Order: sequence, then structure tokens, then C-alpha cells
Amino acid sequence: MTSTSEKEKHGQASAQEAFLSLSIDRAPNGRRDAGWTARQMTADDTRFYPVWGSRVLITEQSPPRPAWLSPEDMQPHLDEAESVVLLGEDGARSHFAVGFTYDGGPPPAALTSHGCFRQLREVTPLVEAEAAALLAYAKAMVHYHHQYRFCARCGAPTVSAEAGHLRVCTDETCARQDFPRTDPAIIVLVRSGDRCLLGRQASWAHHAYSVIAGFVEPGETLEGAVAREVREETGVLVTDIEYESSQPWPFPRSLMVGFTATATNTEICLGDGELEDARWFSREDIVRGVAAGSLRLSSSISISYRLITNWFNAGGDRTLEDVLRP
Repeated sequence: MTSTSEKEKHGQASAQEAFLSLSIDRAPNGRRDAGWTARQMTADDTRFYPVWGSRVLITEQSPPRPAWLSPEDMQPHLDEAESVVLLGEDGARSHFAVGFTYDGGPPPAALTSHGCFRQLREVTPLVEAEAAALLAYAKAMVHYHHQYRFCARCGAPTVSAEAGHLRVCTDETCARQDFPRTDPAIIVLVRSGDRCLLGRQASWAHHAYSVIAGFVEPGETLEGAVAREVREETGVLVTDIEYESSQPWPFPRSLMVGFTATATNTEICLGDGELEDARWFSREDIVRGVAAGSLRLSSSISISYRLITNWFNAGGDRTLEDVLRP
């Protein structure tokens, strides 16, 4: 059983990662009431957040914030939208995401008069934590609607229901229901003595390294996925697998479940083609690599960064934040 102090430790770790600060009421009962939803869409205080492809609308002020439209401003564009999703309520105010398909052309000019469309990864460090969480939720829901436009069983078109939290097949003989999906993935810092295991994919930025991660397979536990992914990608076997924290990851719709583990062997054998390289790094290796520009760690918005930070800070007088500070 996890002790109270361990739970507090895990909660503190999670609180430092992005996309965790969403405090709105998701209104699960209200979204099943079509009349209530329709009233919220025209209420004076309601806010609509446009999402264009994978980009979110941000104000051009400093610091930036999510750009929202009123019902009056949004109404002319609803017919162009691919999806409209109730995100929830904040007191008496409702929040909706509105998805527009990216077709290779420019975004709707009437929307860019309210701000500019930017990638969520790019703006997350710039906006407040609550705003980043709301935009991540909006982006994930818009992606769900784009992916489930057709029935997975019979191929017929689907339609949105329950204020955007369900899609239903239009073929009455099928009538399949598809709810928003989240793909569970594990991410793990593997340690051996005073070293940790980091790897890189060929598609990543030059010199970028991160902890080991991978999706959970059907019929598999989270701990089983940790052991399998580390073994498949690096040939390293692990024990002492411990849960650390989790993070919603809207790229496109994953839940990253973070762990630490201890290696029982140190020989690396790249096995499944996922990684271009994997190495053991001591804290001093990280200090030297960062200073020389030969090592680039994960983004500070990610659980990967938090796992590396927790390990690094537990073993010396310097913190990783100090090492990375310009």
C-alpha cells in the first residue's frame, strides 16, 4: 500500500507538469440534455475556443492567453466547424471547443482577427497552467471528432451526440456508439547505480534524449508494459517498478503514466528499431553534455522532464534546474 507521504510526493511531482490544472466542471449530466446544451451555446457568458487542425487560437498580447469568441462572434462560423464540444462549466459560464479542419490553406480570416493559431506545444510554457490544461482538453476532443467521422464497424458516417462526447453511426441497423478514447502509455526512468538510461529516436531534434516510453498493449498491465518496452527497446531488464505520476498528453490523445525502475543488467542492445541510440548517463555526464550542447533533454512541460529532474536532484548538491538555467 502507498503511504500518505508517498502519495503527497507523487501529487507534488504531477503538479509541476503541464495539462494538470484543469478545474472546470465537465458537466456530465448537462451534456446529455440537448436543451440545456443549446441554451448554454447562446448564453452571454459562454466562451468558444477555436481549434484549427492541431493549432489553438492564442491572443497576440504578452503574456498570451487563449483567444475565445462570444456566442455572437462564433455563430457565423458554426456551420463551417467540423465539431463543437462542450468542455464544461466554470461557475455560471460554459466553455466550448470548436474544431476546424486543416486543409493546407490559411485559417479562417474572421477567426484570426481574434488572435493567431499556434501549436499547443509551442504555447504551453507561455500561458497559465489552467489555460494550458483547457487548451489540451479542447485539442484532444477536436482530434477525437476528426478521427471518428466514420463508423469503425460499417463505415457509415457518424454524427456528434451528447454535446460532443459521443459519436453515433448514422446507419440505423448498426447504430454503433464511439466514446472519446485515451491511449495509455508508460514512461519510465531506469536507473543503475548513479546512472540513468536515456534514448533517442532518429526523428527527434539533434542531441535530444529522453526516458523510455511506449504504449500499453491489450491484455497488459502497466508494470508489464514498463518491463516489456524497456527490454524490447534497449535489452535492459528491470525490477522495482514504482509508479511516480501521470500526465494527460494531447499529442494526440494519450495518458502518460510515469514510473521509475531499477536495471538488473547494463548491456544495451537496441532491439525493435524504435530508438536510434540509448546510453547510460551519470549526473556529471548530463552536466557536461548540457554545457557542451551535445545533450538536449525533454521539454519542461513533459513528465519525462519531471522524471529526469526528480532522479537528478535526489543525488547531488546541484539541481537540474540550475544546470539548465542560461
